[in-house]
Amino acid sequence: MTNKEIHPFETMIIVISRLINNGEVTATGTLSPIPAAAVFLAQMRQAPDLVPMIYGDPDMRITDGLMEFFGLAQRGMIDLFFLSAIQIDQKGNFNLSVIGDHARPRLRLPGGAGSNMMAMMAKRTIFFTVDHTPKLFVPEVDFINGTAQDTFIPWRRGVISYLATPLCLLRYDPAREAIVLDSTYPGISLQMVAENTGFDLDIENRDIPEIAPILQEELDLLRGEVKERLQRIYPLFCSMLWG
Repeated sequence: MTNKEIHPFETMIIVISRLINNGEVTATGTLSPIPAAAVFLAQMRQAPDLVPMIYGDPDMRITDGLMEFFGLAQRGMIDLFFLSAIQIDQKGNFNLSVIGDHARPRLRLPGGAGSNMMAMMAKRTIFFTVDHTPKLFVPEVDFINGTAQDTFIPWRRGVISYLATPLCLLRYDPAREAIVLDSTYPGISLQMVAENTGFDLDIENRDIPEIAPILQEELDLLRGEVKERLQRIYPLFCSMLWG
């Protein structure tokens, strides 16, 4: 393994990339450098036949902007999408609109921007967050922009599958209708994850594994070919992460 320290974002990218299947139509929206890098890495490794739709990528074959992007999702043509949020609760509800009361919020944000539709229409959604705190993972969100699943809506095709953070990989358990801890990253304890999460992650009496070791091949691709491709879309992120 290289002597250069692995950044938490690099771990996240590699973990997310392993969740991407060959042949999937995989899309990312705006401000999504971490999943975009994961898509490129997956394509270079286990998923050569995936179709990457990275918003902002000059190679993406979209000619009508977000209208065409959303239209593809509504027609069931996107297998995997990525989202983030300002709050996520135990049930998998997510908030992108306000902190506090909706009428008099402490903080007002741009809003959902189609996130609910994408979560419902893409076949599965993976969430990514750049931090992991009790303010983000809360017992109950202040405003619901979208849900993890809706069994009472027969035409909904999408569910939340995983949530990648700088500390661990979470997953949505449809049977429990709750987010649980799937695996931890190297050097991250169960106690650290629990202390930074505002709800129970069903850790007791479960054997929580650590992710499979990061391979030198994954790091070399990420810091080489993936970085070169990502720089065209997210130059500032690449400069921050790799210099």
